[in-house]
Amino acid sequence: MRVPPNASALVIGVGGLGCPASLALAMSGVRRIALVDPDFVDESNLHRQLWHRGSDLGKLKVESAANRLRQAFPQVEVEPIPLRVQEGNVDALLRGYSIAIDGTDDAATKFFLSDAAIRQGVALVYGGVLRMEGQAMLIAPGGPCLRCLFEGSPSPEHAPRCSEVGILGSVAGVVGALQASLALQVLRGCGEGGKLVTFDGRSLRSRVIAVRRAADCPACGVPDGIVRTWAEGARA
Repeated sequence: MRVPPNASALVIGVGGLGCPASLALAMSGVRRIALVDPDFVDESNLHRQLWHRGSDLGKLKVESAANRLRQAFPQVEVEPIPLRVQEGNVDALLRGYSIAIDGTDDAATKFFLSDAAIRQGVALVYGGVLRMEGQAMLIAPGGPCLRCLFEGSPSPEHAPRCSEVGILGSVAGVVGALQASLALQVLRGCGEGGKLVTFDGRSLRSRVIAVRRAADCPACGVPDGIVRTWAEGARA
């Protein structure tokens, strides 16, 4: 099944997840991709962030990635957005895109991205990697969302970042590609929320865990009819 010609994707974070996700989306026919990230290329990024090279050190990640995406896929319209996603601008960023990819590495950011996606009715693909393990989940409009999965955001002092504890670059590549696969299912009209896919880099095994929408979820605790409406629309 082909990707619709007007399909568009917003990739938030152009690092270990966003780089492989954007590559897979472009290869699969998505013709408009926006890249959002305020950071600059650092030497520590090079082992897992495939769009960046040693010659890009000190450059904006979105510019480095956009340049190589355009070189590899001249038919793709790539928009670099050197901006830090915050609660005050996330709603405006999500509007106008068919799908969004969460390639961030901050727990608080992931939660307000999930909340905003529910508010805006935009499908978001969550992804996370820590050391040799990773996971991804499609957050469809109507949920379930991250608050159904984790029951709240951890406090900053208890929220590990990959820059602090480390990740295996190849695991990030697997999870980023998985995020793109889930996104493409949505774009092709067959995406289904409520499934957390986990990947273990030690055993090279993955599994799918069912996630139920919490009735008391402050973000997506809504009548089942909203979920059915989105699912029916996605298959149309």
